[in-house]
Amino acid sequence: MPELSTLLPMIVLLMGIGGFAGVLAGLLGVGGGIILVPAFYYAFSGLGYDNAQLMQICLATSLATIVFTSMRSVQSHHKKGAVDWSILRGWAPGIAVGAVIGVMVATGLRSAQLMVIFGCLGIVIGLYLAFGKVHWRLGEQMPRGIVQSLLSAIMGFMSVLMGIGGGSFGVPTMTLFGVPIHRAVATAAGFGLVIAVPSVIGFLLGHPDPVNLPPYTVGYVNIPAFLLIICMTLLTAPLGVKVAHAMDPKPLKRVFAFFLLLVALNMLRKVYFG
Repeated sequence: MPELSTLLPMIVLLMGIGGFAGVLAGLLGVGGGIILVPAFYYAFSGLGYDNAQLMQICLATSLATIVFTSMRSVQSHHKKGAVDWSILRGWAPGIAVGAVIGVMVATGLRSAQLMVIFGCLGIVIGLYLAFGKVHWRLGEQMPRGIVQSLLSAIMGFMSVLMGIGGGSFGVPTMTLFGVPIHRAVATAAGFGLVIAVPSVIGFLLGHPDPVNLPPYTVGYVNIPAFLLIICMTLLTAPLGVKVAHAMDPKPLKRVFAFFLLLVALNMLRKVYFG
């Protein structure tokens, strides 16, 4: 049983992370995972929990929070009739398969390799957020058949390797194929649930290296971080929504994009330069 002096700094840090993630999610409509994964990594490593599979713990814990935030989000969007259930049903099987493969690959990699993957994909997402245009199109309707199967599996796979839900890849994919932005955001919340549920089950069944493991970690999921993040994001997300309605969030979204680029580049710097 860890002493209170050990647990208290971890609790305070995680509460701060959860509050910040909730505000940004409400303000900018970005998924919490893109913030939580690097924040978890720096918090746990800063507290001395430099476990050999620390990055896997960060991914798994982030995805565990996404199970609940996605459920709440889908329910809210469904009440407004915004979820495109035909897209969600068609893409869900491939996303789930990709997510399961993602867990198998992630648990077999080293933390440094996952940091490189997060950094590279984070740069791609950051550049799209900063410079992407709403009128960009790859087609006028969502792909079907083999293209749908491939894209959906890749989406689930990459999302698990980054510990994120459906928004970062799902929303750009849908808008590039002509889905209106509000419908894409609502449907991507469902993607997040399909990604998170099978991947979290897989991570809970895993067996990380016990050396320097953050306290109360079950499989790869850290339970205190999961509970605190859920509580704090529920409290602070409405504040972010309120601020978003009071001002234009577009310039802030660009600022966040550059913030994400810095985080991603810092991940890569840490791997290659220490």
